[in-house]
Amino acid sequence: MRCAACNYTDTKVVDTRVASSGLSIRRRRECEKCSHRFTTVEYMELLDMVVVKRDGNKEMYNRDKIEAGVRRSLQKRPYTSDSFNHLLCVIERDIQGRKQREVTSEQIGEIVMKRLRSFDKVGYIRFASVYRNFSDVDTFAEAAQELAKRRSKKSKKLKV
Repeated sequence: MRCAACNYTDTKVVDTRVASSGLSIRRRRECEKCSHRFTTVEYMELLDMVVVKRDGNKEMYNRDKIEAGVRRSLQKRPYTSDSFNHLLCVIERDIQGRKQREVTSEQIGEIVMKRLRSFDKVGYIRFASVYRNFSDVDTFAEAAQELAKRRSKKSKKLKV
């Protein structure tokens, strides 16, 4: 690991902790040259997974693509870095839980929407509007109504 301050190649791990979510590891490091301390976070990597796109093309799984899409849907929404990272880890755990070497982009999109729905309602609607390619206001309204129905069902269960 290179030093974040001087780019020196030798650093030592000073402290290692499992993140509160249990899905990543935080390491405190110190540069052997300049003594600068910095933190790194390690996540489980999904290796050898192929994503089958809607047009039939295949490409290797890329966490950055999911992260960028989720980040766009949550733009200007209140969330912490830790909660965002936890969301990404849970999404990846769900993808990996399918135990398939190939997964379709539709399956990934459904997993992301399921997790976003409980994480942030506005982010969910934003993601769904792009993912499902809402073509008009009526389609958008249907998705919002579905979300409202789910919310009212949950509140009724809590009142009983």
